Formats: sequence, C-alpha cells, structure tokens
Amino acid sequence: MRIRIVDAFTDRPFSGNPAGVLLLDSAAFPDAERLQEIATEVNLSETAFAHPLPPGGEADWALRWFTPATEVDMCGHATLATAHVLHTTGRATGTVRFTARCGLLTATAHPDGTLTLDFPTAPLQEAAAPPGLAEALGAEPVSVHDTGEHVGDLLVEVRDEATVRGLAPDFAALVAHARRGIIATAAADDPARGYDYVSRGFFPGVGIDEDPVTGSAHTALAPFWSARLGRDDLTGLQASARSGLVRTALRGERTLLTGNAVTVIDGELLTTL
Repeated sequence: MRIRIVDAFTDRPFSGNPAGVLLLDSAAFPDAERLQEIATEVNLSETAFAHPLPPGGEADWALRWFTPATEVDMCGHATLATAHVLHTTGRATGTVRFTARCGLLTATAHPDGTLTLDFPTAPLQEAAAPPGLAEALGAEPVSVHDTGEHVGDLLVEVRDEATVRGLAPDFAALVAHARRGIIATAAADDPARGYDYVSRGFFPGVGIDEDPVTGSAHTALAPFWSARLGRDDLTGLQASARSGLVRTALRGERTLLTGNAVTVIDGELLTTL
C-alpha cells in the first residue's frame, strides 16, 4: 500500500504541516486500533486514511484522521494533503466530497495548483480565562473564546504578534485547559507583509505539543478576525518554526480554507491492514 507524506499549506518542501496520507482500496476502514498503530508509527501531527464510496452518494470518499495518540473530529491540513494526493495521482478532478466525523467536507482544485477546503465555521462563544491559563501559556489573555464541539480548542487572543511568536508554553500544564488545545492569536503588526493575523497552535492533549499549521483552527480564526477587521477574506500566518499561510474566506456557517501542498515522500507500507 502506498503511503505519502505531504507538506500542506505551503508551496515548498519542508515547510507547512506534514501529513501522512493512505488511500485505501477497501470499501470500509480497518479496525481503529490498526489505523492508530500506523499513525503512531508515522508520528506526524495527523495521518489521514480515506477509502472510496459507491457512486451516486453525497460523498466520494470517507475520511478519518489520527494523531500519534488519538483519532480527531476535524483536521484541515491532512484533508488538504489527501485532496492533493487524489488530484496529483488522477484519482479525482475538480471538487472532491468527503464524509467525516464533523460532517460533509469538500476540496476544490484550482488551475494555479491551490486547493480550497469547505469546512463548517466554528461556533465561537466568549469564555472566561480558566485559572492558571496565563501561567501555562506564558502570556496574559486579552480575550478567550470556546470554539465548539468539533474544533474543541480555546481561542486565546494575546497582546500582539511578538507575544504570539515568543510563546514558550508549559505543555504539561496546558493540557488541563481545553478539550483539544490552545490557539494563540494576535493581529499582524504589518499587514503589508502579506498576512492579516498570526497564530500558533498547541495540542499536547492529543500528542502534539505544537502543530506547524492547523487548518481546523482557522475555522475559528476566520470568524474571530473577520469580525474585528471588517473583512470576510483574510490571510493567516501560523508562526511555527515551519510556518504556513492559510487564506480564509468566511461564508456564514461555512469557512473556506485555501492553500498549496507538496508531496515530499512517496513510499510503501510493508504490512497488512
């Protein structure tokens, strides 16, 4: 079975967020335990598994995502990576429809090589900062929002871009403060540099201390910053060591996430499912 490593939300290798992608030929997924073993072996923030569905239904492929520690409800960068593999290998053209734990998702390929994901917008709800959050994160929150069931993070606004870039969290302490993790964000110091806001994502509760570029987090960042900046179409920079750009377009209950992807490894899984 072919296994590919794809760098997502970037147009050059060794940046963005790497994801494992396995396209299954079966009509159903193997046991979750087996999928988890493979994802743990791959040891990236997410490994995506997809199998084709019968023609004529609401979706073309069934899709699941696993971190090295657990299955997750939603993952943007591994969905982008999966769509990239489907299009570059000729398994799909135009728009691909996926069914996943968070509902129906689509990925549309464009002539310039970018892909646009259509994801549900996170239902933001303002929340009080939990006791100890500032100490665990290493910065005082300006505001805190819950991101809802499928994202499962706390969106934490901090003072400025320099604060986001300088964060050095206490990951062991951070686990206690969200179902999945913490998204730290601030407005860009200089939007002329090509992005409107910055973020970093910390998810130690699912085995990822810091995620390089988190597509699902941008379903919360998009409505948050669109409300503050007065525009529905924005660009976010996730300021991790690898970094990546996500173009976000708020469309009511749906958020469009656009980016590039690059396959960097194409190999063979030498085991049975």
